[in-house]
Amino acid sequence: MLLRSKNHASRSLKGFLCLCGIGMAAVHPAAGQTGKIPLQDLSSFREPGKSWSIVSDASALLDKPHELTGVSGTGVLLNTPDKKRPGQDLFSGEEYGDVDIELDYMMAPGSNSGIYLQGRYEIQLLDSWTTQVPKPGDNGGIYERWDDSRPAGQQGYDGHAPRYNASRAPGLWQHMKISFQAPRFDAAGKKTANARMLLVELNGVQIHDNVELMGPTRGAIGGGDEKAAGPLRFQGDHGAVAFRNLVINKRGNAPATPAGNRWDRDADPILVDAPSSTILRSFMDVPGTRIVHAVSVGSSEKIHYTYDLDRGMVAQVWRGEFLDATPMWHERGNGCSRPRGAVQYLGKPAFTLAKLASPQAAWLTDTTGTGYRPKGYVLDDKDLPTFRYILYGAAVKDAVRVLPDGRGVRRELNVETPVAGLYAKLAEGRTIESPSKDLYIIDGRSYYLQLEDGGGEQPLVRDAGELKELIIPVHSKLSYSILF
Repeated sequence: MLLRSKNHASRSLKGFLCLCGIGMAAVHPAAGQTGKIPLQDLSSFREPGKSWSIVSDASALLDKPHELTGVSGTGVLLNTPDKKRPGQDLFSGEEYGDVDIELDYMMAPGSNSGIYLQGRYEIQLLDSWTTQVPKPGDNGGIYERWDDSRPAGQQGYDGHAPRYNASRAPGLWQHMKISFQAPRFDAAGKKTANARMLLVELNGVQIHDNVELMGPTRGAIGGGDEKAAGPLRFQGDHGAVAFRNLVINKRGNAPATPAGNRWDRDADPILVDAPSSTILRSFMDVPGTRIVHAVSVGSSEKIHYTYDLDRGMVAQVWRGEFLDATPMWHERGNGCSRPRGAVQYLGKPAFTLAKLASPQAAWLTDTTGTGYRPKGYVLDDKDLPTFRYILYGAAVKDAVRVLPDGRGVRRELNVETPVAGLYAKLAEGRTIESPSKDLYIIDGRSYYLQLEDGGGEQPLVRDAGELKELIIPVHSKLSYSILF
């Protein structure tokens, strides 16, 4: 069932075939060579060009196009082409046939790169941060042959667009999984089957499933001749890019086996779209717990979020399609819905606001002494909700709005007659860095937080066990954006 608005529904059997991000298929490698490529030096690659180096981390500034900065050390493969060090493609020393690949990568703002299986079949890497309807040339797209038979001005690549734009912002680490099946040849060397991308996942979202490749991408090694094996190739002449946690598993010739969960195998999916502001209440599972009073809000900009009514917290944001309500509404259901996109969790469920005896006091864990009372939400003239609750006798209004450029969401808190010692927890994570004034990078470059109006106060980064917390005193108004 595909719900296109809050009031209309229609049954779609085809929805099952294009389901994305919900009980995603996995490909299990057969016995074969398995290994993480040790990025201690460039010895795993053939004749690396001068633009390639090994560092320990990479970073970008959102207002600095095509620039990445490396930190001395090992573990990250960095490409920073410039006039003195022209970029060139990087090839693995080993060749591969059927293979599973897993890696993290980071794009510079406005940058362009690609991963070529066997040096021939490209998966595009691009800064496609705010793209709503991706094309084959966008991040995660699959390029094939150049088509110059079209009318003038319409020439371009044939290929396969990702199902959804699951991209993250430049300067953030993105995660990709690829399961590739090499072309097949008979004893005489004649090709008997085309290569296939069995599975491609981007940031936890399945964006390709069993795609047949009719031929190599233009610029393939060997002049486009197809072979049973070839090197992994990283495009290096189009812009700055970084890679880490590169794992390559040879699969042999065993068939791929899709995995899933019971809802995906046995149920006609019930998918909720958001062609306009759309609100759905349900249970929502997040790492470590289940939010039992969750309100998910969808937008036509394909940026969505879940609000935890029990804590006055924005629990998660995601880019892509809205919700899968199959587990909630199929048969008796379990009350849960699931995001259909690349999810960014915003920390373990906790109250956004708390009264602290000192800036180092432990954060609130329950409602004892707070007088917390959720008051639901009110809708504006665009059907956008503003959440309300009572805390320490003060009325709180909490409005979350999608940024018009699609970069994330903006949150504004208004507190009437706040008590002394009131703080807001803006973020938590393993790391919290501040590359520039009022901008913070959270949890190992997972997302950005941009402070807009701190009411004259500055945030404090403090230790909280194994994590860091970003907190700020609250007087009456507080606003910030989450960019992801």
